[in-house]
This record gives sequence, structure tokens and C-alpha cells, in this order.
Amino acid sequence: MFRIVSLNLNGIRSAAKKGAFEWLQTIQADVVCLQELKAQLDDIPELPDNPIFSARAFHPAEKKGYSGVGLLSRHTPDQVIEGFDDAEFDAEGRYLQADFGDLSIVSLYLPSGSSSDERQQAKFRCMEAIWPRLQALANGGREVVICGDWNIAHTEMDLKNWKSNQKNSGFLPEERAWLSRLFAEQGWVDVHRKLAPAATGDAYTWWSNRGQAWANNVGWRIDYQVATPGIAAHAINVSVFKEQRFSDHAPLVIDYDWTGS
Repeated sequence: MFRIVSLNLNGIRSAAKKGAFEWLQTIQADVVCLQELKAQLDDIPELPDNPIFSARAFHPAEKKGYSGVGLLSRHTPDQVIEGFDDAEFDAEGRYLQADFGDLSIVSLYLPSGSSSDERQQAKFRCMEAIWPRLQALANGGREVVICGDWNIAHTEMDLKNWKSNQKNSGFLPEERAWLSRLFAEQGWVDVHRKLAPAATGDAYTWWSNRGQAWANNVGWRIDYQVATPGIAAHAINVSVFKEQRFSDHAPLVIDYDWTGS
């Protein structure tokens, strides 16, 4: 079994204080993809001495306290690639790729557009800018798993209040259509949906800190593991860990019966 975890930390220092890394030591993960570090390299807390943290790569944003992605793994990658060759978004620390033999794993953090129209336009620019990289990965002959916070709920099943959010960032028609194109045109597989095609509330991975969203499970599914068909066919189990909260997101855990090809 090969276990991949994706988790938006909403601040690595905050999540560490809430026990995120102690929990990660218990679950036998092989690779952990992290998003929203909100820390520079010197600010990242010391991690426990555990095999899952043997290899560590971080790509923080240039702006302090903002964005940033990371990747932890049991084995040292053959290579690590920071960014997708776009100056605007590489400066925000949104893409980190690690290659292990014939498998590539990416930690991805697409922008949120909820704070302003300016940020929504930046989100659209990022979606356009990263498209060629995603296409190249899909056509590159390697197996790939892209983990992360995509900040888009794809269908009505992927959020509690879909009717009232149709004009809000994260559920805009243009965003949803972009994801649909990604799956239909590039051939990527939404692994969670492959394993749990009818899941609704159990599949949510993010809850607003406003009101009683967490208590009432008024959530969104915006964290994904998106994979090439070859490795997606080996996915055997998916879970969203909700017994303990480390962030406004919950960890997405997917197991693959994968040993390489």
C-alpha cells in the first residue's frame, strides 16, 4: 500500500501547535503534501524524528506569512521542482513537484478569489498559466498525483449550500468548467470521486470559520488528489480525517496498491 496525504495547514506553525505532525506520525503515510505554510524556511518548526519526515522540501512564498507549499516523504526524491515557470505565481509558492522513480507527486495550492475581485482575477490568471504544465504532466508518460487545495468545488455534490454559492468564488461556472475540461480534455482522474462517487457531507474538506459551519457540516470539497489514469486505477481507499482539527481544512488520505511499473 502507498498512502498519500494532502493537508492545507492554514499556517504550519499553528497546525504544529494543534498536533498535526504528531498525528502524521501515526498514520503510516508515504508522502504528505502540505499547502498554505504561511512561513519562511527559517520559521518552519522543527519536525519530529520520524521516517515519514525523512525527506522534506518546502517552497514558501516570497511574501511573509502567505501561501507556500511543502512535501514530506519517506524516501528522498530523485528530483524536486519548485514552481511551474510563471513569475507571478511561483513567487507565491504554489507548486512543488517531487519525482520518485516513475511517479511524480505535486503539492498544489491554487489561489482563492474570495477576498476581492482583484484576487479572483489572479485566480483566473493562475488557472490559465498552469494549464500547460498540467497538460505536459498528463502527456509526459509518467504517473502523477497532484494533491492540494484547488479552491474549487466541482459539482453540486461538493458543497452544502450550492444554490446560494453559484456567484461566489470557488463555485463560479468558469471555475467548475475549467475543472471539467481538465478531466475531460487532459484525462485526469478525480480519485476521491472515483472511489466515492455519491459521497456528499462525508467528502467535505473545508469549513468556513464563520458561524457554525464546522458544527453543522456546512462544508466544501476543495481539496483533491487528481491523478493520471494509470495510478488512479490503483486507488483503493479514501478518507477525510475529522476526529481532530489542525486547520480549517481536513486531511485527505488516499491509499494506492502501487509499487511502480
